[in-house]
Order: sequence, then C-alpha cells, then structure tokens
Amino acid sequence: MTGDAGESAFDTSVANPARIWNYWLGGKDNFAADREAAERVLEVLPSMRLLARLARAQLIDAVRQLAGEFGVRQFLDIGTGLPTASNTHEVAQASAPESRIVYVDNDPVVICHAQALLTSSPQGQTDYLQADLRDTAAILAGAGKTLDLSQPVAVLLIGVLHFIPDADEPHAVVARLMAALPPGSFLAIGHGASDIQADVVPEMTRRYNQRASASLTLRSRAEVTRFFDGLELIEPGVVPLSQWRRDEWRDVPAAAPGQVLGYCGIGRKPLAAS
Repeated sequence: MTGDAGESAFDTSVANPARIWNYWLGGKDNFAADREAAERVLEVLPSMRLLARLARAQLIDAVRQLAGEFGVRQFLDIGTGLPTASNTHEVAQASAPESRIVYVDNDPVVICHAQALLTSSPQGQTDYLQADLRDTAAILAGAGKTLDLSQPVAVLLIGVLHFIPDADEPHAVVARLMAALPPGSFLAIGHGASDIQADVVPEMTRRYNQRASASLTLRSRAEVTRFFDGLELIEPGVVPLSQWRRDEWRDVPAAAPGQVLGYCGIGRKPLAAS
C-alpha cells in the first residue's frame, strides 16, 4: 500500500506510507517512526507482511501478463513507492526491451530514489514524475513526454487508491484518467479491503492513521469493482489478493482465504467498434 498522498518535506519523525511498506517487505529504507507504525499494525494484523509480498507479486504478475500476453509496451505506474526488486520497468523490459515506463509518486523522496536506481534498457525508456494521483491533468501532461498517449497504456494503481478519501471522489479520478487514454488501454488495481477480516479492520486502520502521514480508506469488493466501470474485466475479475493467479507466484507463500485484506483486478478499455 504505497502512498501517493505523501508529505511535502522529508520528516523522519512522521511515519511515511512508502517507508512503512518498505519495512513490511523487509527493506532497509525506513526509520524508527516507520517501524513503530508498522509494528503497531502487525500487532492486530500479523498478515500485513504477507499482504505486502502478495501485492508485490501481483504487480510483477500483472506487468508480465500485460507485456507478454497482451503486448502492452507502455506503462504508467502511479504511486510507485520506494524501488525494490523486480520493478515495473525491469519486468516489462524483460519481456519487451523497447517498453516505456513512467513512474509517478507524490513523495519527493520516492522520486529521488527512483531517479537514482531505476534505469531503462537501451531500447526502452524510463521517466519519473512527481505528482498526485488526483491531478490527472498533470500526470497525463508529464507522461505524454515519454509515452505516446494515442497508443494503449497500462495504468498501474497498485496500493495507492486507498490513500484517496471518498471526499476526493477516487472513482471519478480513475474515470478521468482512463477517459484520456485510447481503446485497448488497461487498468490494474490493488486495493485494501474493508470486508475481509472486517472485525480487525477498524482497529488496524485507526492504528495506521494515527501515525502515518497519509490515511487509509479501505473499501469493499463492490467499491473496488466500481473502479472498472466501463472496462472489460480480465479473468479472474476482481478477486481477493490471496486468490490472484496463484500458479504464477513462485516464491510467495500461499494465503488462506480471508487472511489477506486486499482485492485486485485488471480491466481493458474496450476496442472501438469497427
């Protein structure tokens, strides 16, 4: 759950969503405040470490599927978070070296890390944009310097939409973004669930929101599915994260149904009628 609604200044005394996520993934790019916030959540929801690994596996699998099975060559990864192993451009360019990727995050520290660590293949191109998901005009303008927005683009919103509160109309944000892209474009989503382990969700959310610089708004399966309105869902549709294409995941332990509070899915913008 990498935040896109980050802070404007580097403050290590306030827990940061990207660094909390990095800690759950076993990374070292975090500080005491991040570790404390992460551990407080783990006290009531120990499966958060597994959720982080599953969400990462979903991103890798989605990019591999989109590049390999659907021939996508342009990716817009919004709310990218701190770089880790098998980043979007690495997975995409392993299938198609000419792939072009634009990373977007609101956190300047994330962008700084990305510029230092995320380098493209010689045949492809990688760029970085500091912008908020809600500012779709800025994202599209910036992405258009690297991507050909007249050709299909895969938009990746993995672990970011639950940082957009209902008051900011996240469904409308996604609709604006997809409306600007041509038929044949894709949308991949990973989103925290409010109706899985619903008995612990309020306390987990309270503990997280008390300490982190961006608050969580978890959503039900029906609310997550609404993000795909007007799109054609790709099998298996919107499913719990623990059920996503398990046969494709080599090194991630299986999760029992109902253990991991997340949903995921991929949709395609319908091709224009001939």
